[in-house]
Amino acid sequence: MTSNGVSADPLAPLGALPGVDAAVSSVRDAVDRVYGHRVMRRRGTEVTAEAALRGARGSAALAGADWALEELRRRSDFGEGGEARTVGAALRLTAEVGGLLKVWPQSPMRVLARLHLVAAAEQDERVGRPRLAGESVDEPLIGLPVPGPSEVADRLEGLAAIVVAGSSAPALVTAAVVHGELLALRPFVSCNGLVARAAERLVLVGSGLDPRAICPAEVGHAEAGAGAYAAALEGYVSGTAEGVAAWIAHCGRAVELGARESTAVCEAMQRGAA
Repeated sequence: MTSNGVSADPLAPLGALPGVDAAVSSVRDAVDRVYGHRVMRRRGTEVTAEAALRGARGSAALAGADWALEELRRRSDFGEGGEARTVGAALRLTAEVGGLLKVWPQSPMRVLARLHLVAAAEQDERVGRPRLAGESVDEPLIGLPVPGPSEVADRLEGLAAIVVAGSSAPALVTAAVVHGELLALRPFVSCNGLVARAAERLVLVGSGLDPRAICPAEVGHAEAGAGAYAAALEGYVSGTAEGVAAWIAHCGRAVELGARESTAVCEAMQRGAA
């Protein structure tokens, strides 16, 4: 995606790419099923809380901290370095999304800066702003070439303009593009994957597709595996119709797996096992 696209709504044509309409329909059906579960009427708040925890676990796993759920429940100190710091960042980001839903459509750059600040949780002049020339990127999962600061600035500006203008494209398409752009650009010196997945969550929730945040795509991305995640991103970065469509479908499948996870949570609650 470039900032000088000829279409007034550059995301709209993506909905017509081969396989995208089927992915959108499949996601809608999966989301509707879990929202229609009888447990949601009585214990929806608990399902949301559990989905948040599982989503954070999935995002952290893709960032190299693959902890069991019970470890996340048990721990209270995530201020240490290494994996604990990554898990803490994922938990903080998940908690932060709800408070940014109204700001995102008006000022996406402000939201991205806030997400990076929350994830990094440190006093550093590089935190909360796009990287400058000469600043390296710490994102080991993504091995694609890192765009330079000028390209990053232009494409972030284009992405922000699209978000502010709004799009007729399905929410899945918008969420996938936001996620893909942030991963492709890696605009910050750290935590780009965590921020990109939080931004995807923000779009899915804010669009109304998953208003109660019970279908954590992060769970699905982690379940599909880091290899599939990176390969799908390569398709997006290629810019081909097939590659972009495959990335959107990959993100759709992640939402479906997140919905399946929450359905299992609902079933466990119904049986009295949770």
